[in-house]
Amino acid sequence: MTIRPESTFIEQKETMEIKRLHVGKRLSEVAIHNETVYLAGQIAEDTTQGIDGQMREVLGHVDRLLGEAGSDKSCILSCNIFISDMDNFPGMNDVWDEWVAQGHTPPRATVEAKLANPACLVEVCVIAALR
Repeated sequence: MTIRPESTFIEQKETMEIKRLHVGKRLSEVAIHNETVYLAGQIAEDTTQGIDGQMREVLGHVDRLLGEAGSDKSCILSCNIFISDMDNFPGMNDVWDEWVAQGHTPPRATVEAKLANPACLVEVCVIAALR
């Protein structure tokens, strides 16, 4: 084990900037740190849609936020999807399969969960590398 001088650690800590986008009172939509982009869970604004419409809208939010951060869907490192009912799993997957960058499919988990807004059918959390 190598012990670094304390001054080296302090210098490194000062250069590790965290950039946040769309900062709100409760959360930021995006945090960028160490060449990695973290998105808050994305949900549909139009909750009158079925799973297909909500998933398309959510993935549109993901595309937009990744673009603003300097990344895109081909750089996704990990994706967690929360759906309110596993009966929606096939429809969610159909939209995902149309959208995901082939050859760049990320590790993904899908979990049935009671979402904060009962009208929301899906929430997507993404971690990506910068381009």
